[in-house]
Amino acid sequence: MSQSPQISTPFGEKSTAAEVVRGVDLTGKRIVVTGGASGIGVETARALAHAGAEVTLAVRDTQAGARVAEEIGGSVLVARLDLADLASVAEFTSTWDGPLHVLVNNAGVMATPETRTPQGWELQFATNHLGHFALTTGLHGALAAAGGARVVSVSSGAHLRSPVVFEDIHYENRPYDRWTAYGQSKTANVLFAVAAAKRWAADGIAVNALMPGGIRTPLQRHLDESDLVEMQARVDEVGGIGWKTTEQGAATSVLLAASPLVEGVTGRYFEDCNEAGPNQPGSRRGVAAYALDPEAAERLWDVTVRTLA
Repeated sequence: MSQSPQISTPFGEKSTAAEVVRGVDLTGKRIVVTGGASGIGVETARALAHAGAEVTLAVRDTQAGARVAEEIGGSVLVARLDLADLASVAEFTSTWDGPLHVLVNNAGVMATPETRTPQGWELQFATNHLGHFALTTGLHGALAAAGGARVVSVSSGAHLRSPVVFEDIHYENRPYDRWTAYGQSKTANVLFAVAAAKRWAADGIAVNALMPGGIRTPLQRHLDESDLVEMQARVDEVGGIGWKTTEQGAATSVLLAASPLVEGVTGRYFEDCNEAGPNQPGSRRGVAAYALDPEAAERLWDVTVRTLA
């Protein structure tokens, strides 16, 4: 799906969200950031609000959201959203009124113990993909009404751990592995961008995915010290600056949400504020070919629609 030439910007792995959006006026823009009460979600919301946007933090813990909104200042609203609960997603989408210029699908869970939703869905896939799919498609009309809307799908380099295993997405016939489960959910985030970009081009909606980088956030609450040591080794192997700050981790999300440098760009995968190249065997950078495969993207879309029906 990714076309030539590869998109590059003046920004890189050390850039912060504030630097990426400097000089951009988002006055009059309405933006939703899922998971906006912690981690890079806070810094994503902060940068966009400080550029003049009305930002809604869509969060499970509205008290935490209210504290973040007060700390950020400006026009920051809070609404409840639990992506693992389809009734919560439906309530959010049905009560949204008016256009939506940007949706940042930032929330997620990582490496959870084996957990299933009441429907029997594996929790990471249900939260990271199914919930965001239901949210985004439910807000399609609001996005189309905005004219030139953007959807930002926060994926991860962990997508390199697994494609979407269509034969057994929910680990019903294979041993559960929290890392491959996380990986396939992050691959799904990229495939969603590929399929939605194609479907919604006529609506003027751009949809892109990204890898924020290695950042220490509450996302890692299910990890023990040995897991963190392994993550450190992976970050070191990639090279570059190592662990990013949350301000740096939010930069690529903010670039795709607001920068004129990527106006009209859609269906692509970014890391370090630039479009990523193909993953090379043995490398932990770049994007896997299976994550940009248009046939897999269409298959996932169809499977998801049937699952949520």
